Amino acid sequence: MKEALTRTDFNFPNQKSVYHGKVRDVYNIGEELLVMVASDRISAFDVVLPRGIPFKGQVLNQIASKFLDATSDIVPNWKMATPDPMVTVGHYCKPFPIEMIIRGFLTGSSWRTYKSGAREICGVKVPDGLKEHQRFSEPILTPTTKAEEGHDEDISKEEIIAQGLVSAEDYTKLEDYTRKLFHRGTEIAAEKGLILVDTKYEFGKVGDQIYLIDEIHTPDSSRYFYSDKYEDRFAAGEQQKQLSKEFVREWLMENGFQGKDGQQVPEMTDEIVQGISNRYIELYEQVTGDTFVKSSVDNVVARIEDNINKFLEN
Repeated sequence: MKEALTRTDFNFPNQKSVYHGKVRDVYNIGEELLVMVASDRISAFDVVLPRGIPFKGQVLNQIASKFLDATSDIVPNWKMATPDPMVTVGHYCKPFPIEMIIRGFLTGSSWRTYKSGAREICGVKVPDGLKEHQRFSEPILTPTTKAEEGHDEDISKEEIIAQGLVSAEDYTKLEDYTRKLFHRGTEIAAEKGLILVDTKYEFGKVGDQIYLIDEIHTPDSSRYFYSDKYEDRFAAGEQQKQLSKEFVREWLMENGFQGKDGQQVPEMTDEIVQGISNRYIELYEQVTGDTFVKSSVDNVVARIEDNINKFLEN
């Protein structure tokens, strides 16, 4: 089995810092450029799992790159180039300290919240009588704070503005961009026989200009259903066939892990790891309509470093 890339520790010319996130290693080059390496790490319930997933980083990076290009007419984005299948280089932005999550359906954590009796999600009132996987009359925004460590926390629009995390003026723009991006993502997914169920966007600023940053419409940030059997499955009260990493969360929950204190991550056998890798590749091909071409597995770290250095030299 291909060795997964679980960490990089490069030192580039004019490098100010490196941040190792849950999945990405982000290099600050002179506070002008960001070099983002999509590793093969995988997280669930805000915990990085002990084994990486081969080709996952390439899948995420290439999906995000494609969809950043496909939405750049809606909002400027941070991407400048993809010098390697696992790397994007772009503008250094000051990120807003929130994630804009938008949901078209009552699924996943929103369903778990609803099932527990709550009828308000991040300040948005939700009616009684809804079923799992039901489409909302219109998509709802359920933002979260961005935690450096531990769990991201749900927060309402009113709390975001009251706490000064984002100005009212900027939040209005973020909300508008989020709805337009989700609408575009929904249209693109429909062309591929998919439903974009929910997703998250992150934004930052350079001066007064807002940019879309990080990734977009990947299996780590988004959930998709297959559209052909959605209505039949919903009417029968059956689970939807999903393309997302919800299957990883479900496997963990079935084995007694939800990221809570004292819980142990179940053993990740080669078979489990290979199965997750295959699902990510399936998702890439379904979402993009392109055949996935596996990048070379030889000297991956050296290849990435060389490709980044060549870009920075130009």
